Amino acid sequence: MRAVVTRVTRAAVRVDGEVVGSITEPGLLVLVAATHSDSPDQARTMARKLHELRALREERSCATADAPLLVISQFTLYGSTRKGRRPSWSEAAAPEHAEPLVETVVEHLRERGARVATGVFGAEMAVDSTNDGPFTLLVET
Repeated sequence: MRAVVTRVTRAAVRVDGEVVGSITEPGLLVLVAATHSDSPDQARTMARKLHELRALREERSCATADAPLLVISQFTLYGSTRKGRRPSWSEAAAPEHAEPLVETVVEHLRERGARVATGVFGAEMAVDSTNDGPFTLLVET
C-alpha cells in the first residue's frame, strides 16, 4: 500500500458539493492507495504506521496527540508516467480489491482509538486543505 500524508491545520472532502468528511484541527490528510499484491495484513500495517507516524509538530503522532486523520482513497498514487505523456494505471488495484483494503485501514485506525474522517470510495471528490509546514511524506508498506 502507498499513502501520501500531509500535515494540515484543517481539511475537508466534498462529494457533489456536500462535505462528507472533515477535520477542523491540526492532524493528517492521508491519500491512500492499494496495488494488486496488497493484503489485509498490509492494510493493518499501514494503519499502525499512520497512527504512530511522528509527523505532527514537536515530533508527535496522531496516537500521542489525539490528532484526527482524514483518509481518502486515491488510486492515482499508483499511476506511472515512465513512458509517454499519458499515465498508466496498471499498478493500481481494481476497485473490488482496493476498497476493502482502504476500509481495513480506516477500521484499524479506529480500533487503535484514532479519530478518522473519510471520503467516499470511487466518488469524484473535491479536497480542500490548509497545509502545515508544508510537511508531506510518502508512506509505503
